[in-house]
Amino acid sequence: MLATCWTTAGDAAPDRADQSSPLDLRTRAEAARAAGFTGFGLVYADLLQYERQYGLPGMKAILADNGLDHLEVEPLAGWWAGGPERVASDEVRHNLLRYCEALGAHHIKIHGDVDDGPLENDRWTTELAALATDANNVGAKVGIEFLPWSNIKTVHDALDLCERAGHPAAGVIIDVWHTERGGTPPAALADVPLHRIVGVELNDADAQVIGTLFEDTAHRRRLCGQGSFDLLGVVRALRTAGWTGPWGVEILADDFRQLPLESATKLAYRSAARILAES
Repeated sequence: MLATCWTTAGDAAPDRADQSSPLDLRTRAEAARAAGFTGFGLVYADLLQYERQYGLPGMKAILADNGLDHLEVEPLAGWWAGGPERVASDEVRHNLLRYCEALGAHHIKIHGDVDDGPLENDRWTTELAALATDANNVGAKVGIEFLPWSNIKTVHDALDLCERAGHPAAGVIIDVWHTERGGTPPAALADVPLHRIVGVELNDADAQVIGTLFEDTAHRRRLCGQGSFDLLGVVRALRTAGWTGPWGVEILADDFRQLPLESATKLAYRSAARILAES
């Protein structure tokens, strides 16, 4: 299983101006290993911070020392844009590709327009194919994390874009929170082409959304099995599709952030492991 960036980040959140974790990379990696994880995720702000602290060889050594051999990095937005937004995006893109090459990351998580702007098919298809080519050149893939509040709302929206782009290094990140909130039945995931699945993320939540979808996803997720999601159905469907892992665990919640890191990572791992064992 893979501990996504927020699962080991401690008191950090995606809706803060500074998304970086207050915790040291070695501390996080050791906690992930102790819990049982063999994969690891890092957000862009953390990558910059840890490179300044350890250098790329030092970062790679810490991950290797803790048996974390499946790495994902994120996020990349604005890859479809022009003007100043594209200039900023291209800087992040350059660095994420550099981290992929230096650290051996498996993939970069990307997403669509969170303002739900128009998706211009020809432009977005061309840009995704170019991005996938860049990732492939450094031995990585790109995974679209579809978001119900963005212009790539569902797994089918993301798959359609990947198929149009036609590049084998472009695929989807299937986060259970987004499939559930986006109204995708678990059984439908059995039909997702295996070659398009870049990653899977398990988590849970209450049936009722509180606040906006983004507020709910960033502050009120639950450990696997403690909410309303049909996780058994999701896992069984993805196994039917051929997915064998790694299974990511992504927990973002105010109460989870306040737990001691070692306790939080063990709870995240064990709750997901129980679902996998029962499926």
